[in-house]
Amino acid sequence: MQPTSTKRLTCTRCLRPQRTCICNWVTPIENAVEVLILQHPLEVDNAKGSVRLLQLSLSRSEAVVGEVFAEQAMQTLLQPAQARYTILLYPDSPDDKGLNLATPPQLDPALLLDPAQVRLIVLDGTWRKSRKMLYLNPLLQQLPRLSLSNTPASRYVIRKAHSPGQLSTLEATCYALMQLEQNEEKYQPLLTAFSGFVAQQFTYEKHINRH
Repeated sequence: MQPTSTKRLTCTRCLRPQRTCICNWVTPIENAVEVLILQHPLEVDNAKGSVRLLQLSLSRSEAVVGEVFAEQAMQTLLQPAQARYTILLYPDSPDDKGLNLATPPQLDPALLLDPAQVRLIVLDGTWRKSRKMLYLNPLLQQLPRLSLSNTPASRYVIRKAHSPGQLSTLEATCYALMQLEQNEEKYQPLLTAFSGFVAQQFTYEKHINRH
């Protein structure tokens, strides 16, 4: 732990205050599909955010903060040195029609057969912010999209959802990886740990509200 003030300590691993450290919930998983999280700046310091737990748990994951990325920088992020099939985790939404977004190419099932060659892009932000990120970064619009369906109810009770089917970034990523890797059991421990994180945060907020 390292001091950030005379009264507050921060965990050097999860970067959260000691009293809300989430390291106990980190669940190491060797994910086959590589995950790149593009995190909206307003989410970075959100205590309810799930990205830090997700990133610490997945061995092949990276988080990059930003809302608008220069074209060259985005190109580098989407097409690393290794040849990969890059896809965007993003739901089909009628709201997108009003944004005049480019029509994404169809997913190629043949290119999904080797999960180790797939790179999954995940947008972390509120529904409105993630949609704005897609709109402001045209290269994201050119990616094939993976959408989720028939997912369980969200465990993310500490944040208000825009619609009943919305999930946390961690949950959505886990379900996407289950689908791409054809392995549901592998990611269940992380979802269980996420429930623990949610309960811990809920208890902490309840304590703060009492005082």
